[in-house]
Amino acid sequence: MGEIQARTVLWHVIFVGFAINYLVIINLNIAIVEMVAPTNHHNASYLESSAAKIRIDKTEFNNLRNITFGKINGSTYQMPADVRPSQSKLKEFTEEDKKLQNKLEKFQWNEHQQALALGSFFWLHWLTQIPGGILAKKYGTKLIFGLSNVITCWICMLIPLVSYMDLKALLVLRIIQGLLSGLSWPAMHSMTAKWIPPNERSKFITSYFGSAVGVAVAFPLFGCIIHWLWWPWVFYITTIVGTVWWLAWLYFAYDTPAQHPRISAKELTHIEKALGNTIGNHQTLKIPWKDIFTSRPVWMNVIGQWGGAWIIFTVMTQAPTYFKVIHDWDIRAAGVFSGIPHLLRMIFAYFFSLLADYLLRNDKLSRTNVRKLATGISCILNGLMMLSLALLGTNRILAITFICLATMFQGSGTSGPLSSMIDIAPNFAGIISGLCGTIGCMPGFLSAFIVGYLTLNNQTFEAWTNVFLVAAAVLCGCGFLYVCFADSTLQKWNDNQASTDEDKREQLMKEDTERKIS
Repeated sequence: MGEIQARTVLWHVIFVGFAINYLVIINLNIAIVEMVAPTNHHNASYLESSAAKIRIDKTEFNNLRNITFGKINGSTYQMPADVRPSQSKLKEFTEEDKKLQNKLEKFQWNEHQQALALGSFFWLHWLTQIPGGILAKKYGTKLIFGLSNVITCWICMLIPLVSYMDLKALLVLRIIQGLLSGLSWPAMHSMTAKWIPPNERSKFITSYFGSAVGVAVAFPLFGCIIHWLWWPWVFYITTIVGTVWWLAWLYFAYDTPAQHPRISAKELTHIEKALGNTIGNHQTLKIPWKDIFTSRPVWMNVIGQWGGAWIIFTVMTQAPTYFKVIHDWDIRAAGVFSGIPHLLRMIFAYFFSLLADYLLRNDKLSRTNVRKLATGISCILNGLMMLSLALLGTNRILAITFICLATMFQGSGTSGPLSSMIDIAPNFAGIISGLCGTIGCMPGFLSAFIVGYLTLNNQTFEAWTNVFLVAAAVLCGCGFLYVCFADSTLQKWNDNQASTDEDKREQLMKEDTERKIS
C-alpha cells in the first residue's frame, strides 16, 4: 500500500471544512420550515385542529388525574389500581401534550420576514471577501479559514435563544455569521495556489464542493432531527461537528508544503518543481490593484461565479420551502429532496474535473477552452433546466428531476471560474477570489429578496414559475458572456515584483550610462 500524500489528506480536511461552512449557511433554511407557522389555509386549519386536540388532551388528562382519588363521607381514599389510570398513561398524555404545544409555538413570520431571515447571512457577506484574501496572504489560510469556520459554528449555539427574543436579534446574529464566513473562500485559494500543481487544480478544487455534500447530507439529516427531536438541535449539532473538525484542521493543515512536518521529500520536490516560479513570496509581493480591477479575465470570472452562485443560493435557500408549500411534502421528504441535488452536484464535479485535467495534461484543449466548456455547462445548460422547471414543474416528479439536473450541472463550475482564478494569477488567487466573492455573494440576498417579493401572500406555482424564469435568464446571460470573452492564460501582472525589479535595473543602467557620458 502506497504512502498517503499530504495533499490527499489536505483535500479531505478541506472537503469537510467546506461541508461545515455550508452547514452554517443552510441550517436555518431547513429549520425555518418548522420554526414558522404556515400561512396557507390548509395548514391554518391543521393548526386549529392541533390546538383543539391539545385542549381535548388536557381535559382528558385532568380528568384522569382527578379520578385517581375519591371521597366517601368526607374521607379521601385512593381508587383501586385496576380502576385508576396507570402512570404510563398519564406520562403518555403529558408527552403528547408537549409535542403538540411545540407544534403550535411557532413564529408568526410572513414570507417577507422569512426572506429577511434567509437572506440576512449574505447582506454583509461580501464585505469580508477581499479582506479574506488579504488576511490569508499575510497570516496564512490555516489561521483565517480555521477560525472563520469554527467561530461561525459556535455562534449557532445562540440562534435558538435569539430567535425567541426577537427577529431582529436573529438577523444581527446571521449578519455576523455572514461577515465571518466571507473570509473562508478567498482564504482557501491562497493555500491551493501554494500546494497544487496547475494540471491537478481542477480535481483538487472539487474539495471546495464539500459544500455540496454538506448540503446533501444536512437537509435530510436535519429533517429527521427536527422530526425526532426539535429544530434547535439543528444548530447545536452544527456547533459540535464544527468544533471536532477544527481540531483536525489544526493537526493536518499547513499553509505551504515546506511547513508540513510529515510530507515526503518526493512529494515536496514534485510540488515545487510543478509550481516553478509562478508562486512568489506572498508577504513581499505588491498587490497590483489597478491590473486586477481592469482585467477582462478577472471580470469574466466574476460573471461566471455570479451565474453559478445564483442557482445555488436559489435552490439551496428556497428548495425546502418550495417542496413544502408547492408539493406538500413533510419535513423529512423536503429535506431528502432538497439534499439529493447537491449530492449529484458533487459527483458530477468530481468526474468532470477528471475529464478537465485529462484534457489539459494531454493538450486536447487549451486551458481557456477547458474553462469555457465547464462554465458553459454550469451556466447555460443549467439555465435550460431552470426554464424547463418553470414550464413543467407542476408535476412533482419532473420538478425534482429538473432541480437535480440543474444543480448537478453546476458542479462543473469547479473546473471553470473557480480554477481560472488561480490559472490567471496564482500569486493573487486569494485576492481575485475575494473580488469574485464580493460580487458573487450578492445572489445570496438578491435571490432571497426576489423570492420573498414574488411569493408574498402568493404561495402558488405561478409565483414560483417567475422565480425560476429569473434564474434561467441570469444563468444563460452569464454563461454566454463567459464563453465569448473569458481568458484563462497566466497574466503578466502575476509576477509584478519581477517586472518592478527589471524596471529598476533598467533605470539604474540608464543612470549609470548617463553618468559615464557626462
